[in-house]
Amino acid sequence: MSDKRHNIDIDFFRQLDRFTFMVRKRVSTAYAGSRRSVHSGKGLDTIGYREYNPGDELRSVDWKAYARSEKLYVRQFEEDKSLTTHILLDSSKSMDYSGGEDPSKFEYATMLAAGFAYLVTKDNDKFAISTFAEDIDIKKPRRGRKYLLKTIESLETVKVGGKTAINECTIQYGKAIHSRSLVIIISDFLQDQKEIESAIFRFADHDLILIQVLDRTESSLVIHGHSRLIDLESGVKLDTYISEDLKNEYKDKLTEHINHISDTCSRVGAEFYTFTTDIPVFDAFFNTISRRRW
Repeated sequence: MSDKRHNIDIDFFRQLDRFTFMVRKRVSTAYAGSRRSVHSGKGLDTIGYREYNPGDELRSVDWKAYARSEKLYVRQFEEDKSLTTHILLDSSKSMDYSGGEDPSKFEYATMLAAGFAYLVTKDNDKFAISTFAEDIDIKKPRRGRKYLLKTIESLETVKVGGKTAINECTIQYGKAIHSRSLVIIISDFLQDQKEIESAIFRFADHDLILIQVLDRTESSLVIHGHSRLIDLESGVKLDTYISEDLKNEYKDKLTEHINHISDTCSRVGAEFYTFTTDIPVFDAFFNTISRRRW
């Protein structure tokens, strides 16, 4: 386990203030703040009327309109609802990797998670950031700036370690979600394709976003010659010679792996993004938000 304190730079929050976070209309659960839905009956602001249908609540009938027209009309209101955002953050040992001066994958992923939570907090919606590796530390969704700052402070001291059990962890977390929500999974997704696929299908009924975080040295394999490779999660060491042919084979397999995740996401209507830690965090957010399908 890594006991180091993580450097989580949240200065980019100021840049995020110009954006409003939205979700696709297919999510049927509550929207809060500026996001509203139309309902008959008790609500906030009257926006119109429709004719009474059997089964409508009598208290929603506008009796003044009835006195004028001798027809029953029901008031329609804009009603506030709230959306819960569940952010699952990979804290396995492989996320502790940094190949240079850029932040570690975990630090970068944490900044992304904090940024999404910040945007959600602006709309006064509930969120939770739960870390997972071999097990998952499930946090209860709450709202508010104070909770956000407390969450970020807690993430600065998260112990990064262990292997990634994304399938088992998402099984556990799925039991904690009781209504359609926004689910964001942030990981390097360097696990077995079948486990990743199962996790995607498990949350297919939600508004689902997967964000892959890689170090630049992982995405391009910049090393060359005689090298020792170490699997951070298992500790297995491999002494090998990195040739141009091996680099090309590695890139082909990584591309195939990423394409498989992307294709699975497309099949269920989820979104998938890949970023390397040398990309400014704000640029990653801009790319994600600008491509959201309304």
